[in-house]
Amino acid sequence: MKVKIYWTKDNTFELLNKVMSSLEDLWLLDFIQVETTYDEKLKKELNITKEPALIIEEEAIDFKDIIFEWIIPKDEELKSMFISIIWSWEADGWCAPWWCASWCSC
Repeated sequence: MKVKIYWTKDNTFELLNKVMSSLEDLWLLDFIQVETTYDEKLKKELNITKEPALIIEEEAIDFKDIIFEWIIPKDEELKSMFISIIWSWEADGWCAPWWCASWCSC
C-alpha cells in the first residue's frame, strides 16, 4: 500500500510529518510507502481541487482514492484511518499478530 500526498505548497509538510509520525506509532513505517507528488495526471485522475490531498493507493487491487483533501487531520484521525484500512477485525477471521492481545480475541 502507498500513501501519496499531493501538494505544491511548503505548509503541507505538516501533513507529511503527521502521516509519518502516525505510521511510526503504529509500527507501519516499514510496510507502507509514503511519497509526495505533484503529478498533474494524478490530479486530473482523482479530480483533486484543493491541496494538500492525502491519497491511498493499493496497486494489487487497482485502487486509488483521496482520503483527505484541503485539511490536515488530527493524529488520532490518521491513526484510526490506518487501522481501519490495514486491519480487518474479528468479523473477517484474522487480525495482525501484535494487535491480537489488545484489540481482538484471536
